[in-house]
Amino acid sequence: MKTTGKLTQLNLLSASGIGMRTFHITWLTFFCCFFGWFGIAPLMPIIREDLGLTKPQIGNTIIAAVSMTIFARLLIGRLCDTVGPRLTYTWLLVLGAIPVMGVGLANSYETFLLFRLGIGVIGASFVITQFHTSAMFADNIKGTANAVAGGWGNLGGGVTNMVMPLILAGIVGLGYAPHTAWRLAMILPGVMLLVMAFVYYRFTKDTPEGNYADIQRDTTAKAAPVSFAKAASDWRVWALFLAYGACFGIEITFDGVAALYFVDTFHLDVATAGLWAGVFGFMNIFARALGGIVADKVGRRYGMRGKGLLLAAMLLLEGLGIMFFAQSGNLTLAIASMLGFAMFLKMANGATYAIVPFVNPRAVGVVSGIVGAGGNLGGVLAGFLFKSESISYGQAFLYIGMAVAAVSMLVVLTRFEKKTVEQPELVAEAV
Repeated sequence: MKTTGKLTQLNLLSASGIGMRTFHITWLTFFCCFFGWFGIAPLMPIIREDLGLTKPQIGNTIIAAVSMTIFARLLIGRLCDTVGPRLTYTWLLVLGAIPVMGVGLANSYETFLLFRLGIGVIGASFVITQFHTSAMFADNIKGTANAVAGGWGNLGGGVTNMVMPLILAGIVGLGYAPHTAWRLAMILPGVMLLVMAFVYYRFTKDTPEGNYADIQRDTTAKAAPVSFAKAASDWRVWALFLAYGACFGIEITFDGVAALYFVDTFHLDVATAGLWAGVFGFMNIFARALGGIVADKVGRRYGMRGKGLLLAAMLLLEGLGIMFFAQSGNLTLAIASMLGFAMFLKMANGATYAIVPFVNPRAVGVVSGIVGAGGNLGGVLAGFLFKSESISYGQAFLYIGMAVAAVSMLVVLTRFEKKTVEQPELVAEAV
């Protein structure tokens, strides 16, 4: 069933029609982007030894991996509104593959840091994924579709933690030294990005009606995209910016430090540490989608106010869970508490982007970009805690949990159901 070309149902077993085909290609592409973005993380114990990195230097590389994405997401959001998601994604994939494959050329802390900065641009892929999914689905299912696409894409962060150590071991088994093997291992995610660039360009469309260049778009003042400044003047956008920093920002931070944390704290080997770090990311197969599904159901009954309160509750439970994780004295408690806060964190991710498309329907790309950048800013700020030599990783997690709980209080105070003449979709959602 369709309305003006947009799907009103999410049939995950179908790949027929431009809407569902684009949906599946979009989440798979985002999966490959996440795989490439964090492919280096589970190999860091080997890289640390190879390049002689200190704790502050490792912290700087973690910050670099997410900081560049802040600026990239702001730019990508506007490009989606103007040239369309298809071309934007294609070029991002091609350009992103270069530093992913090139990081193996790093021979010092400085060159490794530069490559990590370049790789961070790939994180802007999330904005395109959410924009493209929003363009293909009607309001009643948009939050669910966004959450499933985002969650299955984020799954790449878990799979890469599990798979890259195995790829490393396989290359070592062929006779290469570990200090050479990690460099060769990074070629695979780069090739994956190039393959998906071709697939995205060849098999997707910007909208259900076709590509921007091939259709007659409504260019009247009423339908034209609003300016960046006007979209950014809405407090609700910045409330979501903070919320996403408190959930997705912590997710990418954890993806970056989890393997090292398990190696250093519980003395696990690289493969086992990567496995447990991968379990955290693997929960995206259902948890983020669950957040979007619940948010859509709550929204139909309680409107945008209900969605906002749901998001606040998820953030509060996430923060409490992280604080408990920080105090875990053994591996069993650490794993159990990790699974707990991961569930609420990923549900909060989904709940956030169940709200984003309704804040300003004429600036979905800009709003998605700003909120997405908030996720990366959260990762950057958390990264500073992990580079400090004066506090332990456990203390860093404790401070992060407290900050997440504080953000949940700000979300409670934000009324997302604000009605304006310019935003008819928002009015319909709120009543």
